[in-house]
Order: sequence, then structure tokens, then C-alpha cells
Amino acid sequence: MLGGVELVPGRVRAAVLSMSGTVVRRAEASYDATTARPADIDAALALAAGAFDGHDLVGVGVAAAGLVDPGTGLINEVNDVPALHGYPVTARLGALTGVPVRVEHRARLQVLGDRWFGAGRGRRTFASVSTGEVLGVGILYDGEVLAPAGGRSGAHMTVAASGDACTCGGRGCWKTVATTRWLRARACAAGLGDGVSLAALVERDDEAARRTVAEYAENVALGLVNIQQLFAPGLFVLHGEAREGGERFRTLIEERLRSDVASAGAELPQVSVSGAAVDDVALLGGAGLVLSHL
Repeated sequence: MLGGVELVPGRVRAAVLSMSGTVVRRAEASYDATTARPADIDAALALAAGAFDGHDLVGVGVAAAGLVDPGTGLINEVNDVPALHGYPVTARLGALTGVPVRVEHRARLQVLGDRWFGAGRGRRTFASVSTGEVLGVGILYDGEVLAPAGGRSGAHMTVAASGDACTCGGRGCWKTVATTRWLRARACAAGLGDGVSLAALVERDDEAARRTVAEYAENVALGLVNIQQLFAPGLFVLHGEAREGGERFRTLIEERLRSDVASAGAELPQVSVSGAAVDDVALLGGAGLVLSHL
């Protein structure tokens, strides 16, 4: 069996998976992202790791938010969770499970979930995209995950030099215009209500809602256009909030990506949206990380 863990602000998920990617057992625990201490993270991790009890694991892969160091097994920084700064996640999980544990950035790692078990099977190059509260891109290029030391997931690439301030201290980051926080703020400013979801906006048939959805799709595409320009992955698999946008949202992003292809010989970008009932791509990515090192 394979172990997968997803550690993001406020939540820890863990699952036991078969070699074919079937989830056999799962568990989840929560914590307060803003007030938690390292001991609270330890407790949530131990609770979620209870899913592994009684199973013979060959290893555990951790999909973590923030800046991670796979070599040392540390989560170096998560802007929204002070308690995760310098958190030794592989050591903690190793002590709980007694098996090898590896960690990688969630968005980068999820490309392994799609490679081994999802829409990317059989492809040498493609991109896997996390949307919603957590934003980022994992890239498989010529069969290898692009994960250079010091590299990040793309959420903080600059898309507007004079844009809004970001949680990282910079300005105009992709994260400032292409996450759920931006969508809710823009919908509220347009008089569409507080805390509105992408699914609710897509269901509406008024001009303000259509304009907001189109702008959100354009903002998500802003970062992906840069990826297409640099690596021409051909396929972008969208996970997370984009699933709520349905065919309309998917088409808007795909059309924007295709409009930027200059070479007649280049593969036209395709955008695929995960249709799974439960989006387990991060857990599958953790399992894929274990498989990749067997």
C-alpha cells in the first residue's frame, strides 16, 4: 500500500492507496491556521495519520502548501500558517508510521497524481493546475517533474507590476487575481453577494455574473499563458475550484491559451478539468511520489 498526505492551511488529509491509485481508507483533521502552534499541527497530523493504522505501507508522500525543502523534509514557509515555518513534516510522519516519508510542494506534486493515475497517463509533458484557495502549477517535462531547488509553484509569478499587494510582500502576484479570495471580493464589489462561489456565478444568467466569471477565467489563464510560452506542455489539467466552472469556464481558459500559440507546428493547448467526485489529486500525488522512488 501507498500513503498520501495533504497538508494545507487549516487541514490535514491522509489516505491509504493501492498501487493502482484506489483510495482504501482516508482520514482528515483540522486546525486553526492563524493561531495554531507546532504542537497543534503535530496533533492534527497524528489524528489524520490514524488512517494508516493496520496497513503495510511502502512509504508516504506528503503534498504540502508553501515553500518546502524535499532534501531536509522541512516546510520552510507558509505565509498563512506561522506554525508551519520550519516544520519537520517528514520526521514527524516518519516517527508516526515507521516508513520512509518524502515531501514536495502540493501544486508541483499533484502532477505525479495525474501522471500515474489520471489524465496525464501516457504523456511525457503536461501541466497540472491547482485552483481555488490554493493556486499553483506542477509541470512534467519530458518525463521529469520540474522541481529545481528554490523553485516554487507559480502562485507568486508577477502578472501585473503595479498590481495589488500580496501576502508574500510583493505586488501583482498571480495569486492576487486568480484565487477564491479575489473572486469573492470582485463578486461583492459587483453587487453579487458576499461569499459567493464560482458555481453560483456560473449558474446565474446576468451580465455582472458572466463578466465576473470571464474575468476570473482570464486571470487564471494569465499564469498558464506564461507556462505555455516557456514549456508548451500541450495539456493543462485543472483541479480544485475550476471544477465548479463547468464547460464554460474550461472553454474560456482553453480559448485564451490557444489564442497565444504563434507557431503553426505547435500542439494546440488542451484544457481538461478533473471530473472526479472527490478531487484527491494531492493524495494521489503523494502516492505517486512514493511510486517514483521505488
